[in-house]
Amino acid sequence: MAEVKLAAGLRTDFGKGAARRLRRDGMVPGVVYGHGAEPKHVAIDSHALMMALKTPNALIRLDIDGKSELVIPKAVQREAIRRFLVHVDFLTVKKGEKVQVELPIHTEGELAPGGNLLEHLLNTLPVEAEATNIPESVTVSIAGLEAGSTIYAQGIELPAGVSLAVDEDTAVLQVVAAQAEALPAEEEGEGEGGEAAEA
Repeated sequence: MAEVKLAAGLRTDFGKGAARRLRRDGMVPGVVYGHGAEPKHVAIDSHALMMALKTPNALIRLDIDGKSELVIPKAVQREAIRRFLVHVDFLTVKKGEKVQVELPIHTEGELAPGGNLLEHLLNTLPVEAEATNIPESVTVSIAGLEAGSTIYAQGIELPAGVSLAVDEDTAVLQVVAAQAEALPAEEEGEGEGGEAAEA
């Protein structure tokens, strides 16, 4: 995974008011933590950070007032409706270090005919990977699966150097049978006829 370089400035003003002022100026507040160091409160250009975060688990080289920090995003807060960035937590990492991340799960192929439905029990797969070699996602084949089929974590092929950070028997995807069509309601005339007979 290629590094994305971003500039960040240290911030000394905190609270909701200060955060709102930053966002008005096109900046996003964030915190950098890890390796036992004191957290650093930073501000980053909103557009540049938004572009960097288009890649899941992006590896970012932050230039914080002239000092370089290698980080990955750990918690991204977005505004509920317009989805702009509100706050980002970054974890400091080192080359060769293993970190736990969640990989988006993509599927390929078509289910067996019959109108069955694929249910995602997990949308992301928790894994452990080298900080500088985190995959963007995992891909799972669902080709030909029939109703009642389940794919477990242990059945998902992972890239070299990546291991599961969840129980192997965790169900990830399952195929659910198509719902049977509801029986047609009785015609009103039949119901009325029955009442008349009883009367």
